[in-house]
Amino acid sequence: MLDAVEAAGLPCRPLCYPLNSFENRVYEVELADRSRVVAKFYRPGRWSREQLAEEHALLAAAAAAEIPVCPALPLPGGGTISEIDGISYCVFPRRGGRAPEEVDAALATRLGRLVARLHNVAATLPARHRERLTSGEYVRRDLAWLAAGEWVPAAFAARYFAAAHAIADAFDERAAGFATQLLHGDLHLGNLLLRDELLHVVDFDDARIGPPVQDLWLLLPGRDAATLELRARMLAAYEELRLFDRRSLALIEPLRGLRLVHYACWLARRWHDPVFPRTWPHFGSDDYWRQETESLEEQLAWIAGERMADAAGHGRRPDAAAAEEELTNRDLFWDWEEPES
Repeated sequence: MLDAVEAAGLPCRPLCYPLNSFENRVYEVELADRSRVVAKFYRPGRWSREQLAEEHALLAAAAAAEIPVCPALPLPGGGTISEIDGISYCVFPRRGGRAPEEVDAALATRLGRLVARLHNVAATLPARHRERLTSGEYVRRDLAWLAAGEWVPAAFAARYFAAAHAIADAFDERAAGFATQLLHGDLHLGNLLLRDELLHVVDFDDARIGPPVQDLWLLLPGRDAATLELRARMLAAYEELRLFDRRSLALIEPLRGLRLVHYACWLARRWHDPVFPRTWPHFGSDDYWRQETESLEEQLAWIAGERMADAAGHGRRPDAAAAEEELTNRDLFWDWEEPES
C-alpha cells in the first residue's frame, strides 16, 4: 500500500494501517511531511475509470460550493486516480469524527439544508456513466444472478423471489414520472462524520442517478411518529433551498424493500472475500433466508397497505411496531457500525 501511494508521487513514512471498509480497501497513511491521508483502493471490476472520475467530479464540485465533503486529492502525476496491478486507487484528506448516534430537531434541520445544497450541485452534473436506481439495475439483475446460482434454498426460493419481484414492480409503478438526478445514493448516518460540531459527508461510492427522496429517507428511516416529525423538519429545511416533490414520499416503502434485496445480493456477490464470511457468519443459512423471505413479505404487505389506504382516502397503515421489529440498522445499512457503549 505504501509503495502504491509513493508510486503516485507521495513519499511516505513507514506508517500505514487499515480502516473499516468492506467494499474497498482503505488505509490511513503517514506522508513524509508527517501529514496523514487516506488511501482508497477500489474493488477491481466494481467501477469503471469513467465512473470513478464522475464520483470525483461530484466531490470536487461539492467542495467548490463549500459543501463539507472530502474531495480526492490531486496526484503529482496529474488527475485524482492512479492504478497499480489493475487496481484503481486515490488519496483523500484525513477527516476525523464519528457518525451521529441520533438525529434531533436541530440536526434534522441541518441535514435538510445540507442535502438540498448537495442536490443543487449534483443536479448540474451529467454523470453519464454512474448506475441508475432502477429496479432493473438495483435488484432485478442481481435476483437473476441469485436464482442462477441457487443461492436461496428451495424451501424459500419461490416466496423470496415472488416478494422481491413484486416489490420491484411496486417501485416501477410508483416511480414512473418522477424526476431523477445524481445523488449520494447511500446517505445514511453511518456516512456522516461529526466532530467538534463539524459535519462531513463521506463515501460517495454508490453515487447514482435516482429520485432525490433516496438521500432523505435513509437519514431518517423509521416509521414511528417521532421520526416522521423529524422528517417533516428535514423536508421543510430542504425546501428552503430546493424544491421537493412531496408525492415522491410514496417511494420510500418500495425503496426500503429494494434495499433489503440489494443487501442480500451484495453479500452473496462478495462471499468469496474472506472478510464477508467472518463478518456475516449467519448469511446463507436456512434461518437467514427464512428471515429474509419473511421480511420481504412483511414489506410487501406494508406497501399493499399503503395502496389500500390511499384508495380509501385515509392514512391507515399496517401495524408499525410489528413492521419495525424485524428491521435494524444492520438490516438496512450494511456498512453500519454500532456506537461503542
